[in-house]
Amino acid sequence: MASNENSGSESNNGAASSSSTSKDGETPTQIQPFRMPTVEEVRAQDVWNNCVVRSVASGVMGGGLGLFMGMFLGALDNPIMQDEMTGRQQFIYTAKQMGRRSWSSCKTFAIMGLVFSAAECVTEKARAKHDITNTVVAGCVTGGTMSAKGD
Repeated sequence: MASNENSGSESNNGAASSSSTSKDGETPTQIQPFRMPTVEEVRAQDVWNNCVVRSVASGVMGGGLGLFMGMFLGALDNPIMQDEMTGRQQFIYTAKQMGRRSWSSCKTFAIMGLVFSAAECVTEKARAKHDITNTVVAGCVTGGTMSAKGD
């Protein structure tokens, strides 16, 4: 029994000594001091926190996304009478369809991005909170706007 207790204490001491040597070999981590933002950084944040700037930027990015999606989806459209069309006619049809789809998607995504971003920003400013409720409200406003636009 005594030999079991000794061997257990020796193994604990061995583990303790190995962990103390690994800590001695490491350099202590230093906490970096807090850096105050520069005047330019503060101005940039103020510009981006403006609801109009944020909404316009989201509308432009949404329009760009819609443009590319419309081009991609327009290229996938097959003409109804493709068996009777020549290759040139199919190419012209596909190009026209890509243009129509890309412009339509561009407008839709631009409006969607603009309305969502504006609604979220206005809700956030009115509530003075940054949480999931702002996103939910903005989604409802955007969905209502997009469905009302279809009438």
